[in-house]
Amino acid sequence: MAPRRTDNLEMEKKHLKVRAKVKQLKAEMRKIREDQRCIREEQIKLTTRFEEIERQCHELKQEVQMIAKQSAMTRLKMGVMLGILKAREGGDLVQAATLTRFLGKQMQTWLKSKMKKMIHRHQMQWRIFSQLINSHK
Repeated sequence: MAPRRTDNLEMEKKHLKVRAKVKQLKAEMRKIREDQRCIREEQIKLTTRFEEIERQCHELKQEVQMIAKQSAMTRLKMGVMLGILKAREGGDLVQAATLTRFLGKQMQTWLKSKMKKMIHRHQMQWRIFSQLINSHK
């Protein structure tokens, strides 16, 4: 016996519903893939930004340490200079000469150290700059 016409219509309706549902699911999956791609891109941007912030934080810490060291050195020099002035006022020229020599030696040591650090810092900056340029080629 041949299938009834109503059975064929019902089957066609079911197939249409299934096709519509599949089409809807495919559209949702495309949307989800696009959303995931956007999320990945944002994660990469955030990671890059976070690394930049960490680098800047490290630089600031180094600068704060350098300022603290410079401040301590300045206080030391001022103390020695005050000692020189007091020794001269008191007529203790031997003490004044000793403190003056000490201050001169400290200044030489400090300047040599500062120059070495500056040269090292510039060399490091140049290496980083060179690496950045080479990585973008």
